[in-house]
Amino acid sequence: MASDEKSVFFITGGSRGIGAQLVLDAAAAGHDVAFTYRSRSDAAESVQASVKALDNGVRCESYALDVRDPSQVEAVADQVLDDFDTVNVVVNNAAMNHNQLLFSLEDEDWHDVIQTNLTGAFYVTRQFLPALLANRGGRFIHISSLAANGMSGQAAYAASKAGMLGLSATIAKEYGKKNITSNALILGFFDTDLTREQMSDRNKLFWSEFAPAGRMGEASEVSAAVLFLASKGASFVNGQVLSVTGGLDWAP
Repeated sequence: MASDEKSVFFITGGSRGIGAQLVLDAAAAGHDVAFTYRSRSDAAESVQASVKALDNGVRCESYALDVRDPSQVEAVADQVLDDFDTVNVVVNNAAMNHNQLLFSLEDEDWHDVIQTNLTGAFYVTRQFLPALLANRGGRFIHISSLAANGMSGQAAYAASKAGMLGLSATIAKEYGKKNITSNALILGFFDTDLTREQMSDRNKLFWSEFAPAGRMGEASEVSAAVLFLASKGASFVNGQVLSVTGGLDWAP
């Protein structure tokens, strides 16, 4: 149930970027991993191939899932529990964004982001909670963002990531006595394909000038934080928000 013991991780949005790194690093640490992807089966297969190349005996399976659909979440969770017998660590990582000033934000885009980032995390958590209760313990880890404090042009994303903090804290309060912890990571800007493609040169310059670390983060640094929160050493860490931001905890 902890990262210093063999566990079964369930990671949403594990086919690319930070999610793919989470899958790879959890597997490298000796854990079995089930992860989801929304549409890119080729990317999911690439991640599985990377895990297989580790040749360390861990099991890794991928599942197509749109976390906005509760019936899909239920079906995938049932399949994962059939395939792996149990799940010990749930990482709510799946996310999307529509960059738009609030006045111009369409209803459809708002709902798309909220349903994916926040409601999807709720569906996944609710579905796997009985398994963790049956295990007499487990970990929920939620990937939030600096945007939770508000971010220009990202009203829906900011609202969804702020909502994750409330969801995480509530899980901790309701189930802490059942040996279940729930914590959230506030992430800054990380060097991924998405940020390389979509992050403006101006924002990259802002980050490098004002973040005390003087650089963007590496995806493996997120994995390190997740593996700590999943570990036995973090058993007394519950309902907390850990900032992995290079020291810059605000953004314009």
